[in-house]
Amino acid sequence: MKKKIYLLFTLIIGVFMLLSACSQNQTGGKSGGNSGKGNEGETIVNIGFSGPLSGPAASYGEKALNGLTMAVEEINETGFEVDGKKYKLNLVSLDDKYLPNETASNAQRLVQEHKTPIVFTPHSGGIMALQVFNEKDNFIIGAYSSEPTITENGNKLTVRIPPNYEGYIQPFTKYSMERFGKKLAAIPPVTQYGQDWAKILLPHWKESGGDVVYESSVDFSKDTDFFTILTNALEKDPDVLFIGGPSEPTGKLAKQARELGFEGGFIVMDQAKLDEMKAITGGTYEQLEGAIGTIPLVNAGYPGTDQFVEKYRKKYNIDPGAEAGFHYMSVYIFVEAMKTAKNVDDAKTIRAHMQDALDALPDDKKVYDVPSIDKNGGFKIPVRVAAIENGEIVYIEEN
Repeated sequence: MKKKIYLLFTLIIGVFMLLSACSQNQTGGKSGGNSGKGNEGETIVNIGFSGPLSGPAASYGEKALNGLTMAVEEINETGFEVDGKKYKLNLVSLDDKYLPNETASNAQRLVQEHKTPIVFTPHSGGIMALQVFNEKDNFIIGAYSSEPTITENGNKLTVRIPPNYEGYIQPFTKYSMERFGKKLAAIPPVTQYGQDWAKILLPHWKESGGDVVYESSVDFSKDTDFFTILTNALEKDPDVLFIGGPSEPTGKLAKQARELGFEGGFIVMDQAKLDEMKAITGGTYEQLEGAIGTIPLVNAGYPGTDQFVEKYRKKYNIDPGAEAGFHYMSVYIFVEAMKTAKNVDDAKTIRAHMQDALDALPDDKKVYDVPSIDKNGGFKIPVRVAAIENGEIVYIEEN
């Protein structure tokens, strides 16, 4: 009897492992580590991605993955040379459901099984989970988060891709106060990222002469109806709501606030994108009037933006956002770093050549303007913000 139970257990585990292996998404080549061979003797370099591909943040993760996939496919059309050898990329992606412990588990698998020198992840909780061991395991974190602490803790193998969100605090506050008033209701997400944003914005709001009349948090992984939290917030008669998180649920939150009679402005955390929220609020900016957030990529106008937008629309039949644009560009930057480092395996060597990579990046790949990387590993990118005025995107210049 025990033998039968053992055999049954072994069979179940085997099936689970097979299904798990089949769940990963690979693009541009075969797996098996950096020693794998592609066509015509090309060597395969694996790069990894761990992000939310299921659950309420799945769309956010998919957009990041789309940018990586598009870059990998383009690069693999011709391959690239490093120190006289021809290489192609293989993208291995795993779903972490937006859970930091899953991110850590996925990264260990990516590094151990696929020898990935770089693992991209698009959320601060996951990034911080990887920082516990990435230096020891010698892989670079392609960190898609504007959370400032991820490059302030001394991790030498973290590259923060988007700009530090601290640059948004002053222009968001100034615009919202001047246009709507000084009473703020804060409803950030429960994620570490959302709470950290609130810890910086709310004190600045008060220091600027404003009042925080309501504070709570929303859990987008559990909450799909926001009636109670919005009713409690609106009872305090706020002039401005502070919201954010993935674009889709943030758009639903803003839409429901309007349906409950809120007529003020929105401060939108940089993770949510105004143009993506528009799809949730009826296809127009009418319900987002007075919202201030990051400028949509399609309006950004950097040297390589228009070309990227055109290609992305053709491939995915939708406008790209920052997640796709930054991840697309980052693949090209890391490949340039491998070229100048003359190395595709050693994370420390590749990381040491990031500035050389930025200097060598062709203009048509500059979806954003990234002139340099700071000593802590953050891309130095000028902050640009936009607001909705009379149903249109308006660029807001800092005074």
